[in-house]
Amino acid sequence: MRRRHRGRRTDGRRRHSAQRLRGSRRGNRAPGCPLPHSRPVHPSHRSAEVSAPVRPRCWQSDPYTDALRTGRGPLFLRRTDGWLLPLDVERWCEAPDRADMSVLGRCEGTVLDIGCGPGRLAAALAGLGHRALGIDVSREAVARTERAGAPALCRSVFDRLPGEGRWGTALLIDGNIGIGGDPRALLSRTAQLIAPGGLLLAEAAPVDVDERVRVRVDDGRGGAGADFPWARVGIHALLDHAHAAGWSAAGQWQEEGRPFIALRRPGTVVHQVHASAPAP
Repeated sequence: MRRRHRGRRTDGRRRHSAQRLRGSRRGNRAPGCPLPHSRPVHPSHRSAEVSAPVRPRCWQSDPYTDALRTGRGPLFLRRTDGWLLPLDVERWCEAPDRADMSVLGRCEGTVLDIGCGPGRLAAALAGLGHRALGIDVSREAVARTERAGAPALCRSVFDRLPGEGRWGTALLIDGNIGIGGDPRALLSRTAQLIAPGGLLLAEAAPVDVDERVRVRVDDGRGGAGADFPWARVGIHALLDHAHAAGWSAAGQWQEEGRPFIALRRPGTVVHQVHASAPAP
């Protein structure tokens, strides 16, 4: 008589299922199921991606979005100790002022506006004969920039970007040197985006400061976003961080109380004022 082993085979299947379950809990995956974010990384991007700050959600929701939609404040960056840094939303949403134009007149070739906000600078650059691209992590900022007539992408400066290593000029205006809370890392990343001999035009804090803090966007009426890292640096600190990141000083000036600095990436300077911007 042939013996039946149904119970034994069932136990085997149970053991096999239990092993598969335990394997999945350990993080094992079946062949052909890639791990998340397992796309190949080009060597030139590895250092930037490893050190890239986590993109904050604060710029993608109220109260920042509401301020951009209306074009009005009040809006602040609130430190954990309660100190408030006013954000000049009304100026951002208007046409470039005299201080802005002092920056735009120094741009060379194609221009990447990092943290473009509502797009006043990117749009104005078109009238000066430049091809420009704005990037911002706020969808509302990108939408306003596009309505103003300039192309824009909803990306962080630490994301992969079009034309890396080929931009003629990069802008870090309106306090955007604070992006990510680490000016040296930001300056190193920006150097990867600019062509050899390219230019970075940055705005410094109007006081002698070098601080890294955690802040949140606050409308002064009880509405606040999530906290995130930010930095403020004056001219002296900005120069120190720039030199450490391999930039050389190419000039500094002040207009309407706003201090600016021009930094040059080492290499041959190539002037391409009417060159096409890298495609988004």
